[in-house]
Amino acid sequence: MTTSALNPPAAVRTVTAEEIAAYRSAVRAELPVAKDELASPVHAFVLAHTVAERTVEALTADEPGPVSVVHLSQDIRCHRLVQPGETVTVRLEVLGARREARGTRVALRSRLTGDSAADGDAREDAEPFAELVTSALLVGATALEPFGDIAAGAAAPAPSGSGEPATTVHEPTAEWIRRYAHASGDENPIHLDEEAARAAGFDSVIAHGMSVVALAVEEITDRYADGDASRVRGIGGRFSAPVAPGEPLRVELQPDASGRVVRFTCRTPAGPAVKSGWVELELAEEAATENTKTSTASTEGTEGTEAGTQTRNADRDGAGDDD
Repeated sequence: MTTSALNPPAAVRTVTAEEIAAYRSAVRAELPVAKDELASPVHAFVLAHTVAERTVEALTADEPGPVSVVHLSQDIRCHRLVQPGETVTVRLEVLGARREARGTRVALRSRLTGDSAADGDAREDAEPFAELVTSALLVGATALEPFGDIAAGAAAPAPSGSGEPATTVHEPTAEWIRRYAHASGDENPIHLDEEAARAAGFDSVIAHGMSVVALAVEEITDRYADGDASRVRGIGGRFSAPVAPGEPLRVELQPDASGRVVRFTCRTPAGPAVKSGWVELELAEEAATENTKTSTASTEGTEGTEAGTQTRNADRDGAGDDD
């Protein structure tokens, strides 16, 4: 295994307003139209997913037999949402690997920065706007030597007391799954083709695990963040069973007393599909304070620019000459 497999080259791409809108509307197909045109907090995973796929391919290149990937858990820390037209740099590192009975478990960490440079090596010290830790089981992988740490990200935030629980029921359709596949770029045949899904051991096509998480996040955003996706600061969950189209998906929400942490579980008639789920929200008063600071900083920056422009104009007119 090469060093590049553990620390693959950074990937750089520009995110369009159209893909941001397509992804969020695909997730919210059965929900009211979003109040704003912000990105989904889960869009950070979509941007990192291609790099993660390439990394897994490199890690398993020496395997003698077929390898399948099972997504075990996901942790996303959101410092802010991706912006339309923003050039995003994704840097990924493999944190560790551990042998298990069915294969090898790996942990991957991705950092996303907003970067206007066209070079993936630029601004490596830039603060990320999102950080992800992905845990996956590489079923059938036996050639990868164990190393490092496979801890599944930082601990979930501790809730403060208990608020009023809520439950909502959705029924994912094959069309919803197909639309999500196209919007996310994850067109694995098990989500789109019945024969491929059966060959993989499923009774039918199945929903993407992250589509279920994204749906729960949208429910939480609507109910506890006044529809403001920018208030989502963290997301986590563990995947335990597939979700098939046509069966009810029960999303159970448990906010804490402050409204900062909302725990969630997604269940099908067969049992939990996503468990130990959580979303951390910025409280409304904190968001208002942050927006005021941003607005003030922006105004001060504009005033400074105007003053600088006046000075430069004066210099060009000769008013700044010493003699």
